[in-house]
Amino acid sequence: MRWPRTGPGAALAVTLALAGCTGAAADDGAVTVAVSTEIIADLVRNVGGDRISVDTVVPAGGDPHSYEPTPADAAKVARADVAFTNHLLLEEHALIKLFDSNVPAGAPNVSLAESAEPYGATLIPLVENLDLDVLWLGLAVRGKGPTRTADVRMSVTAVEGPGRFAAYLTDALGQPKVYYDSTDGLTDADVAVLPPDAHTHLNWSFSAPGEYRVTMTARVDAGDGTPPRQLGSGTFAFAVGVDPRGTLRDGRTRLLDAGHTDLAVDLDTGQVFARTDEQGDLPAGQVVVDVPDRAIEEVPDDTRFAFLGAPGTKVWQLPQAVLGKHVHGEIDPHLWQDVRNARAYAEVIADTLAKVDPAGADGYAANLSRYLDELSELHAYVGARLARVPPDRRNLITTHDAFGYLANAYGLTIAGFVVPNPAQEPSAAQVTKLTETIRDLRVPAVFVEPQLAARAGVLKRVAADQGVQVCLIYGDAFDRDTTSYVAMMRHNADELLRCLGGER
Repeated sequence: MRWPRTGPGAALAVTLALAGCTGAAADDGAVTVAVSTEIIADLVRNVGGDRISVDTVVPAGGDPHSYEPTPADAAKVARADVAFTNHLLLEEHALIKLFDSNVPAGAPNVSLAESAEPYGATLIPLVENLDLDVLWLGLAVRGKGPTRTADVRMSVTAVEGPGRFAAYLTDALGQPKVYYDSTDGLTDADVAVLPPDAHTHLNWSFSAPGEYRVTMTARVDAGDGTPPRQLGSGTFAFAVGVDPRGTLRDGRTRLLDAGHTDLAVDLDTGQVFARTDEQGDLPAGQVVVDVPDRAIEEVPDDTRFAFLGAPGTKVWQLPQAVLGKHVHGEIDPHLWQDVRNARAYAEVIADTLAKVDPAGADGYAANLSRYLDELSELHAYVGARLARVPPDRRNLITTHDAFGYLANAYGLTIAGFVVPNPAQEPSAAQVTKLTETIRDLRVPAVFVEPQLAARAGVLKRVAADQGVQVCLIYGDAFDRDTTSYVAMMRHNADELLRCLGGER
């Protein structure tokens, strides 16, 4: 296979211009590098060798999607000669803000996923299809915005209806974060803040059946000292526990009752609209969102959910489906699951380090050459191992949608499933859906990431009921047993073959 290569010193698409940037080395002469994740740290160490010192912000075993940085993390970034994040909204937005606010002036601040494409990396869309039996409703921002750290504030400014309206997100440990709550009237606190070009999942809850009108407004704050810019507003109709056809009136002609839809704002036009998978973009005033009786849940006996009502009270709720705080964009950010993309990351890193530290350029080039050979061998190994999995056993069910590149590169299929709120007993429909997926596809194993064990209870239970294995796979982070990218990918290939193909 011929690998794309632009060569050390080639023009590099990075966040900050590199021309003339030499950095200020640490006291011991090493180039100080700040990175967001363990995986990036390992790639940097393989290329940088003993000329660099690496500080990693997300701790060992941490989840970059949800990690909230600390003042100590800011100090790490502030002393860096060069910084690398993945971005494409992999990292928590606060973590990207930390990098952009604290990387020293003139030091390169590189978004690897965006920078790797000119080096031969392949980017694929993030595909979400959990096949719920009700609408999957989220929030989204379209457009790049003035900066990658801009805040887009989507507020609920009015609610009309027969009961309480709330929208919230449940994190991986079952803790709810409430974004909108009409119980005591709406205030400036009824807001969700997203970065540009991002999407998130929410639970949308209503305490009584009937017709609701929910008005959303949006504004964008660049975070650079300029005044916030007001965007548009729109009013969405919800048919809760009633025949939605009775709500299709007064210009509302589009029913949203299945698939994936976002209530969205466009940063260029200011329009607030419904972005749907099946019907395209629809103005807020044209749509009716169906919240049917099959969406009824009971408020759990847990004080954290008291804002929904008394324990056992019925609420009509469209689920967030994917458990945990999960803000993301349209492109899958987990590029390294295709080893060829990790090669592109290594090339970006080598060229960046050579610009920061010209005296070390030859050493970086030599390290890169050795590491590219190792990654070529790794790609061949992963491909050969997974080629031995029988075609009818290549369905992958995991705790986290992080394996699209692995599937795309090595011939697997992402089956996916719904993860319920851990504060509630999973509904019969959720358990049935997962059970049917495993049974119908004759899946021999399911896969759990070590740092996401809290999300895997239902998956493990159903797997046990169906007599299938629960196996270990690495996505975003290492653990005590696996501490390098090469070891991680070799483990994944071996484990997939063992658990899906029945081979050692």
